[in-house]
Amino acid sequence: MSERHESPASVLPSMAVLDADAPVIALAGQPNMGKSTLFNLLTGLNQHVGNWPGKTVEHRAGHFDLNGRKARLVDLPGTYSLTANSPEEVIAREFILREKPSVVVAVVSAATLERSLYLVAELSALDAPLVVALNMMDVAEQEGIQVDAHVLEAALGVPVVPMTASRAAGVRELLKVVENVLNGNQVPRPRPPEVRADHREVLEKIEALISEHVPAPYPQAWVALKLLEGDAEVTRMMREALLPETWEAVHEILRAHDDAFLAVASGRYEWIGRMLRAAMTRPKVGQIGLTERLDRWAAHPLGGLFLLAGILGLVFWLTFTLGTPLQDWLEGSVIAPLSGLVAGALTGAPFWVQGLVVDGLIGGVGSVLTFLPILVIFFAAFALLEDVGYMARAAYVMDNLMHLMGLHGKSFLPLFLGFGCNVPAVMGTRVIDSWPARLLTILIAPLVPCTARMAVVAFIAPAFFGANAVWVTWGMVLLSLLALVVSGVALNKVIFKGQRSAFIMEMPLYHIPNARTIGLLVWQRSLAFVKKAGTAILAMAMLVWVLSYLPNGDLNTSYLARFGQFIEPVGRWMGFDWRLTVALITSFPAKENVIATLGVLFGSSPEAGLTEMLTASFSTATALSFLVVTMLFIPCMATVAVMKQETNSWGWTLLSVGLLLVISIAAGAATYHLAVWMGL
Repeated sequence: MSERHESPASVLPSMAVLDADAPVIALAGQPNMGKSTLFNLLTGLNQHVGNWPGKTVEHRAGHFDLNGRKARLVDLPGTYSLTANSPEEVIAREFILREKPSVVVAVVSAATLERSLYLVAELSALDAPLVVALNMMDVAEQEGIQVDAHVLEAALGVPVVPMTASRAAGVRELLKVVENVLNGNQVPRPRPPEVRADHREVLEKIEALISEHVPAPYPQAWVALKLLEGDAEVTRMMREALLPETWEAVHEILRAHDDAFLAVASGRYEWIGRMLRAAMTRPKVGQIGLTERLDRWAAHPLGGLFLLAGILGLVFWLTFTLGTPLQDWLEGSVIAPLSGLVAGALTGAPFWVQGLVVDGLIGGVGSVLTFLPILVIFFAAFALLEDVGYMARAAYVMDNLMHLMGLHGKSFLPLFLGFGCNVPAVMGTRVIDSWPARLLTILIAPLVPCTARMAVVAFIAPAFFGANAVWVTWGMVLLSLLALVVSGVALNKVIFKGQRSAFIMEMPLYHIPNARTIGLLVWQRSLAFVKKAGTAILAMAMLVWVLSYLPNGDLNTSYLARFGQFIEPVGRWMGFDWRLTVALITSFPAKENVIATLGVLFGSSPEAGLTEMLTASFSTATALSFLVVTMLFIPCMATVAVMKQETNSWGWTLLSVGLLLVISIAAGAATYHLAVWMGL
């Protein structure tokens, strides 16, 4: 892949739309510090989620009331440091340096203060008013850790506010401190760490050489430190800014001290050690905290796998126990009566108008909207698992299984995101350091059953399998994961020659989930689904209806029927007629289109819902085959697009699509014939 060097300004959002008088407050912090909880608590629904210009890294901004005036809150990407090792780190520091926020709030965890303070050490060296939000005080107490915020404040030289964002404790105090800093009533005077003593003279030499040549708005001392640290972006910038002879002199010093990054890091860790000795009391030796006790089960190599399987099974059970009755109610009490009511109101209208509205709009989009309750349960369940800190344990216990494919547990994190949507799963592979491991994860990511696929399964399985729908759904998930493992092993052996990667990842402490954070996440994802139903799915439903109506109003002789009958021979291998085959193909723009298409093709009536019509038309063997193919079929259009973007190659993208096409057809045909042989 070719490297693209974008100017720092290209990764920043435009602030032109903001009120000129509105203070801009930036939230900075490492992952799992509670930064998102604080952001959601302050902004609520007054937030915008998108991507930073020119990047696929998520950008969140919002506004809130700060004692009578509107303040802008920008949630910077979670990052462990401000060294240019990832797009997230570049975005965070460039925003602070270029946009000059009114206040930077560094969210740290009292329970993992030693690690949290590393980012604070870097932030304290920037020219931005800094406030430290000492979060997760409750978790620290659970682990037997005590932190004196007043002592830490005196040692850091910046305001420190103890808080527990999950319970909104200390948030008012934090806002009061932020307001005092904005008004000039409280002036942070940070005491940043120094380079280890044996390299201070080297740093001074570099700073003297680059003096008066550092581009604005970068601080001269900070640039010199980053050069000594070996920061790639700063090094490239100064190579272009300095005269050749000056750069050669700087480069000569850097070559002579190629271990200087250790001196920089050592200085920061010595600084962190002083802070901890002054402000923190650790638990007694031998005392076991809550996290360690829970991890005896959750992170056990064998027991952890059974626990993970049990959690997934519980999620599916809740989905059918709670979601299916709501889905049936929506279909029988809302969609079907609405269809009859609208059909009666359009009695005098042309036939094509009635068909377009009743069959195309209500029959297509309405059928999709009926499984919104199922999606809400999925979204809530996985948001809860993520918020409580379980996701890292799931990755840990999956490490051995991942190694079969030459991957490691870190690859499981983006793959687990695929249960929500395959698009962020592919984008999430950026956390994987090794390019072969990242590429392999991208290729197999579409085999993770996303909520759209699961919603189709949840719609069809209860109709054909009744009380056994939970087991069928669990079997579909296990089949997808088995296909993922087998495909990964084969690709690793054939293409990557059995390469393996090391596994290093963070295990966050368990904490009480925040209902507000989970609720907002469910709301945002559900709203996105409804918007999709009102745009892409609506357009596809209308297109399917038009093709099923033209040229003479007869479905069996329509353009759609002709196309379906043309490709029907392939579908017959799997027990499909042309209608199921067409429904499967229309899943390419969006997986939910399967239900929308079936709703259009089978129509809708007050007497019989879509599920009843499907069970009357197809055998159990055909339904089982259709579910298998749905779970393994080619990914949606958005996933294919992001795969091309992340691999920068149509070859790798089409390899994944072609592989999934072959696997899904073969598995569907085998399932159908086996089910027929068994008499289903």
